[in-house]
Amino acid sequence: MALVQRIPVSSSSVRNWQQARTTNLSPVCCLHYKTASSSSSSSSPFTEKHSVERYQRDQWLYKAVEPTPPSTPSPSPFEDEVFVRENDIASQLPELKKLLSVLREKRVKGCKGGDCGPGDVYLVGTGPGDPELLTLKAVRVIQSADLLLYDRLVSNDVLELVAPDARLLYVGKTAGYHSRTQEEIHELLLSFAEAGATVVRLKGGDPLVFGRGGEEMDFLQQQGIRVQVIPGITAASGIAAELGIPLTHRGVATSVRFLTGHSRKGGTDPLFVAENAADPDTTLVVYMGLGTLPSLAQKLMDHGLPCDTPAVAVERGTTPLQRTVFAELKDFATEIQSAGLVSPALVIIGKVVELSPLWPHCTK
Repeated sequence: MALVQRIPVSSSSVRNWQQARTTNLSPVCCLHYKTASSSSSSSSPFTEKHSVERYQRDQWLYKAVEPTPPSTPSPSPFEDEVFVRENDIASQLPELKKLLSVLREKRVKGCKGGDCGPGDVYLVGTGPGDPELLTLKAVRVIQSADLLLYDRLVSNDVLELVAPDARLLYVGKTAGYHSRTQEEIHELLLSFAEAGATVVRLKGGDPLVFGRGGEEMDFLQQQGIRVQVIPGITAASGIAAELGIPLTHRGVATSVRFLTGHSRKGGTDPLFVAENAADPDTTLVVYMGLGTLPSLAQKLMDHGLPCDTPAVAVERGTTPLQRTVFAELKDFATEIQSAGLVSPALVIIGKVVELSPLWPHCTK
């Protein structure tokens, strides 16, 4: 309960997916795969940090106030984000305490012999965005949860599967704005599990692939909470399949390597690029790598990866708003910048990219 005053929650929403997709081929070096409103945050398949959809889901938390997303930027963006975060926390606290009280009462009434154990926590991967890529087990657990803590990259259609009487709690993170710190998320999971709730932690992709699921699992298990992990289709697999790219292929790529593009200190250099990352027989998949891509591409070429190595960047993969940029490595960063791709995006670098039927260059 130590961090209950630092909690945000949300309730499910209804959103219709767009069915039509249009494909426009660039004749030389890149391909853009998008819908007419591809870059609009208001039509994002995910929960953007201050979107109307997020506050609509959260409205059960704001009984005393009417939450509204900020309409104009503050002179100091950092101070504005801190104010919004702290204001959210203060506004949500009464209803969160009430929810904990209800869950505790429910737990006591359901106890037999006075021995009430804690609830279970499920770490559930929801895949890259397409709700049809969910596993059957994930759907069953989502529909049976009392409380669901969800990230930004859990798609709106997945959230529609939540039971009407369950509560949703937004704990999403974007660059420069964390609605909850990782430590606060740990405490939230613990508080509600100790109250006897069935708690589901929803994560985009797979919980144990750059999802910090291992940290949450370790923390909870040390507190005596049972944790079950339900894997999801990681973005590398889901997006590669969507584009017809085999991550490994006999005679082309004998291995695949997942890298994080994040710099832990917020710089422009990726955390780790060694000489063996430039192996031409290895497919590189870079998560969260748009910000550090120019440096990454140059280091790979400096370490010997051919400058004409095929590459693709995919924004909002497997959703109706998917956009892609194909290019050779030497032109890759420039083409991405010209296309204006934004996060979330996945990068695939390697000869297997050329096997995609969408690769616009001439192939051998």
